Amino acid sequence: MKVWLLLGLLLVHEALEDVTGQHPPKNKHPKEPGENRIKPANKKVKPKIPKIKDRDSADSAPKTQSIMMQMMDKGRFQKPAATLSLMAGQTLELRCKGNKIRWSYPAYLDTFKDTRLSVKQHERYGQLTLVNSTAADTGEFSCWGQLCNGYICRRDEAKTGSTYIIFTEKGELFVPSPSYFDVVYLNPDRQAVVPCRVTVLSAKVTLHREFPAKEIQANGTDIVYDMKRGFVYLQPQSDHQGVVYCKAEAGGKSQISVKYQLLYAEVPSGPPSTTISASANKVKGGDDISVLCTVLGEPDVEVEFRWIYPGQKDERPVTIQDTWRLIHRGLGHTTRISQSVLIVKDFDMADAGYYICTAQNLRGQTSVATTVQFS
Repeated sequence: MKVWLLLGLLLVHEALEDVTGQHPPKNKHPKEPGENRIKPANKKVKPKIPKIKDRDSADSAPKTQSIMMQMMDKGRFQKPAATLSLMAGQTLELRCKGNKIRWSYPAYLDTFKDTRLSVKQHERYGQLTLVNSTAADTGEFSCWGQLCNGYICRRDEAKTGSTYIIFTEKGELFVPSPSYFDVVYLNPDRQAVVPCRVTVLSAKVTLHREFPAKEIQANGTDIVYDMKRGFVYLQPQSDHQGVVYCKAEAGGKSQISVKYQLLYAEVPSGPPSTTISASANKVKGGDDISVLCTVLGEPDVEVEFRWIYPGQKDERPVTIQDTWRLIHRGLGHTTRISQSVLIVKDFDMADAGYYICTAQNLRGQTSVATTVQFS
């Protein structure tokens, strides 16, 4: 009897220990604040405002994405690298996504209206194809989409693509030039470029003066070398003029470029500096007269002339001749002189009055006038 009583007490004791060891059910008997052994943290958590701002600013800024793809073999496409090197003779096909695509490519292909180049606009993309490529085709190929409002369109800077393509041709280290001698004008207010571009990325290129014979250092301050442009004179000066050429070395071979005549231009940029003069300001009937319009300007800037003269309304016959030439004005300075002469034969009363000459270049126009009287 005593044994059973002791056994019963032991069982009751164990049952009570199990009950006291159990945790209260969740959400039914929440702990009082004082019973929580973990101290509540008083540290304030800072919101990650900078990251939110960065994300917002990134989303608000227009995202520029390359829309250009290069056609590879077996119908594959890939985005072209910033600089590509292809073997001459290969067919180049570029595509740019968009229904209004414009293209830019080496001016050489436009100058000679090369039939090897084809540019087409399809419904969803623009396509540029160049067959039988040569080293002379080396240059920048780019495309861009357009944002149009009616007939007025502007470039979409968020949708562009470009790649500089070098076409490597056996025996050619330099991009071929259409002539054996070229002129580079040195203007004091802008950069000048000696366009020695290579077709081998690893080529070492140096610049040389013909006389006195010496290498011209590209020191990075006055002269720098840009693979896509050539040797760039950052601040041209009169003592830079002379005949120069480039030398390229690659793979144990060397090659000399065409020669470049560097001419310093003393005339500043701007509208034409124009003068006008007549062979006589008083002319008798039946005599001949000439009126000369002269412009002194930059060597490489073309000038166009227009005339207004008294006999124009009566369709009086006149002869107009336009010419230009380069002149040296001391200290090695070079200027382009452009002239237009208007000739009137068998002068008559209808030819008397104001002769107005207007000279125009890319930077503006200038009008001058003189009077011729009948005597």
